[in-house]
Amino acid sequence: AAPGPRSYTTLRDEAVKLFNSLQQLESERDPVPLMQGVLQTCLDLPPLVDEIYCQLVKQTTEPLAPGGQGDLHYWQLLTCMSCTFLPSPPVLRFLHFHLDRTESRFPASEMAKYACFIREALGKTKGRECVPSLEEILVLMRRQEMICTVHCPGAPACSVAISSHTTAEEVARELVSRLGLSQSPNLFALYEQSRRREQPVGSTTLLADVLTRFE
Repeated sequence: AAPGPRSYTTLRDEAVKLFNSLQQLESERDPVPLMQGVLQTCLDLPPLVDEIYCQLVKQTTEPLAPGGQGDLHYWQLLTCMSCTFLPSPPVLRFLHFHLDRTESRFPASEMAKYACFIREALGKTKGRECVPSLEEILVLMRRQEMICTVHCPGAPACSVAISSHTTAEEVARELVSRLGLSQSPNLFALYEQSRRREQPVGSTTLLADVLTRFE
């Protein structure tokens, strides 16, 4: 199930809990639920976003085993963070320095590939309503796109590749083009449908947030 409402203690206590989660992440066989928990806490408690960014930069600087499983788990969480939250300007500058340094020291490595992906994501991230779904986290860990299936009236279902930054308007435009409706005077929009209701998806809504709600 998608993360639900949580009860929190003080920011200091929550920061300690997050630090312990990061320590656990290094040896976790299935890091995805732990990553989603960290992201959810940051979404609920925005002052901790900078703290987690700084902790992840620290953990990926001079690791004992560069490119090892533990090191890559930290890079993968940093990737998910970059697609969900923007840090404050000072931390963002510090992060960019870290990404540049990593690409310079370990060219063509997995760490450098994550650093490049993160830099591009930071240029697109504007904030999320929901944390990434478990499926999205798995996709981000591989630096890939998700496949979203859209059911179109009078036409076969269409599969669309989306990123964490793709909006409903962008998907609607692509489908209109695919279906040869570019010259149609009609307006087109996406709808999300559940057992209880059907409602239009706002043009600026991120499709990744819609998918998280379905999870």
